[in-house]
Amino acid sequence: MPVLSTWCRMRKATLLAVLAAAIALVTGGSAALASGSPDSGQAVTAVNAATTTSGIAPAMTCSQVASLDLAAAVPDVPFEITSAAPVAAADNTLGDWAYCNVQGVIAPQIHFQLRLPQSGWQANYLQLGCGGLCGNVNTSSAAASYGCVPLTDGAFAVGSSDEGHSQGGGLFSTDPTLRADFGYKSDHLLAQVAKVLVKQYYGTPATHSYFDGCSQGGHQALTEAQRYPTDFDGIVAGAPANNFTALNTFSHAWTAQSVYLNGGPATITTADLAPLHAAVLKGCDAPADGIIADPLACTWDPASIKCEAGQTSTTADYCLTADQVTTLRRIYSGPTDEHGQLLYPGYQLRGSELNWAGIIVPTTATGTTGDMNFVRETIRYQVFDEPHPELTYKDVKFTAAYFKKIMRPNEGMYDATDPDLTAFKKAGGKLILWHGLGDQHIPAVGTMAYYKAVQKVMGGAAATSSFARLFLLPGVAHCGGGQGPDRLDALTAITAWVTKGQAPDSLLTTAVDSTGKTTATRPAYAFPYVAKNTTGGPADQASSYTPVLSKAESNLTLNWLGSFRSGYETVGNWVHGKWVASKGKV
Repeated sequence: MPVLSTWCRMRKATLLAVLAAAIALVTGGSAALASGSPDSGQAVTAVNAATTTSGIAPAMTCSQVASLDLAAAVPDVPFEITSAAPVAAADNTLGDWAYCNVQGVIAPQIHFQLRLPQSGWQANYLQLGCGGLCGNVNTSSAAASYGCVPLTDGAFAVGSSDEGHSQGGGLFSTDPTLRADFGYKSDHLLAQVAKVLVKQYYGTPATHSYFDGCSQGGHQALTEAQRYPTDFDGIVAGAPANNFTALNTFSHAWTAQSVYLNGGPATITTADLAPLHAAVLKGCDAPADGIIADPLACTWDPASIKCEAGQTSTTADYCLTADQVTTLRRIYSGPTDEHGQLLYPGYQLRGSELNWAGIIVPTTATGTTGDMNFVRETIRYQVFDEPHPELTYKDVKFTAAYFKKIMRPNEGMYDATDPDLTAFKKAGGKLILWHGLGDQHIPAVGTMAYYKAVQKVMGGAAATSSFARLFLLPGVAHCGGGQGPDRLDALTAITAWVTKGQAPDSLLTTAVDSTGKTTATRPAYAFPYVAKNTTGGPADQASSYTPVLSKAESNLTLNWLGSFRSGYETVGNWVHGKWVASKGKV
């Protein structure tokens, strides 16, 4: 997960420029897009009303925190504080505020850290997610906080954990307790502990609590909304790995087996990506800036540039072999079983090719990829009740029977796919989902599919948008990077929604160069609207764009073997001794 929070320290001139662009985006009521009107909307600016520098002062010194005995305050969550030490503002990666650095352990081995501001605290608590399979404590970066003034001013106490293990791989999952801590428990336990510590340190509880994470952090975010709906008032879930089991087996193994077709050398390498991407942009009728606003609508067929008999591919005259056409068609269509049903509700979108390097395709034909490694850890140590250290991506079978074998044991342990967010909505919770459309790790289509399932369960688009909205970022890779403007401040948006009732119809996304200078801005509108340059203005200015309904997003249906299901009273879809996964559309 990229360190986006460093961009919170924007120079004043840059921040003012971004604010001006955000204000100029759109005008009108916050319910405009939710009600179906594409003519207006409300842009959320990077300003929060509660940003005074005085804040709530601590009720004790930092050194006193280390000696606190709070076992009775959280009787069901055994924990200890291992250290508490002051940290100067100059050494804080989140902002310019000194803090009390509290570290501790929740039984059996969930290591956590809290950053408690020594000034400026506005009674907010922010819990951060991690990436990959976690294994480390991240309080140094927030996934969606570009230009977030409250975060840089110390308005939030910040906490995070390692999810119960210190390993980067999946070996920890051979222990049932550690598996559960990673799968769904650790964030709930930390939320309880952190709120008690915050209350003790300041002498008053946090008024509002928030969660922000991307990738595995997005998975954690949705787990909280689904399983523990009262833990957080506002949740930001970026590029969520919430369909964890199917993603890390079928999706990643499918791309790996497609690239290494029939067990041979890679058919596509990083050298192919630039000319391939150029062909895709042409085939998708992309604008001059090379950003496909609505890639779901593009159905470009790789066979259109298949090499003629005797033709040799060159950089100037790029063409594809028959095997390369097969590889790309498979990557763009997603994993399917023998009946053509998807085994994971997603696939790579056209226009994402430049982001595939090292993850989907190797540098050399005999090299390795990230997808191969993701599958290895999951299939060996996580999806089965017993470890299988001999397995690799090559052992994954794309059949209905194998889907049942993989998904049944621990789907309910790892996956956060419940679309019934009734309890979260009833508690007043607000949810912002966001995803880069050029994501090379977790296909954005999967998040669209989940959101549409939520809409179906929660009573339709309008009812869902009253508490949960999805924003898609064209050209943006996994949790940032890529070709499109990738910086956003969803944290300010979620706090405004929670505290003021200001639902965001758009989020301002920003591209910056290596010096921190803004090079482009673009609005991201709430699903299923996309930002189109309908004014003829500069492509790098947000004011050039207006919301246009995406028919492809609006009409998306996926025929896959699994289902977005409600409830966690069962493990996976194994109900009363019978496997009930069924064919279904979302």
